[in-house]
Amino acid sequence: MQYTLEVIPLPVSDIDRARDFYRDKVGFHVDIDQEVMPGMRIVQLTPPGSGCSIALGDTIWETMEGPRPAPGSYQGLQLCVPDIKAAHAELVERGLEVSDPVQYAPADGATFMYFKDPDGNGWAIQEYRQRVDKPLHELLRELAAQQ
Repeated sequence: MQYTLEVIPLPVSDIDRARDFYRDKVGFHVDIDQEVMPGMRIVQLTPPGSGCSIALGDTIWETMEGPRPAPGSYQGLQLCVPDIKAAHAELVERGLEVSDPVQYAPADGATFMYFKDPDGNGWAIQEYRQRVDKPLHELLRELAAQQ
């Protein structure tokens, strides 16, 4: 059985503000923005090229057991790009406050930049230049086999 990570519910305080931020500043595509059942509005957005989306909703947490995460409490969400300089230029052009790229080591996969959404949810963007030719899961499997 294969499992794919498809949707991550993201805690936000204002669905419209978050939708506009992720669409306009980060460039995510709005897949769904509707009431999916009485009293439950879902906004689902997907980064360009990604198989995983984020879901925004004010009552989405009522369908899950456990504590409701506070808006801004998610940290370490991560996007990957093949060219961090090009991604940085695009995001700055969109008006996103994003850090300059930081290279922690010369190896591919060791350069990052960071931003936060209006609620404070924290994101990292990692450069994997080899992603131009291969999906990330294949690259990571190859790296694990080398160790």
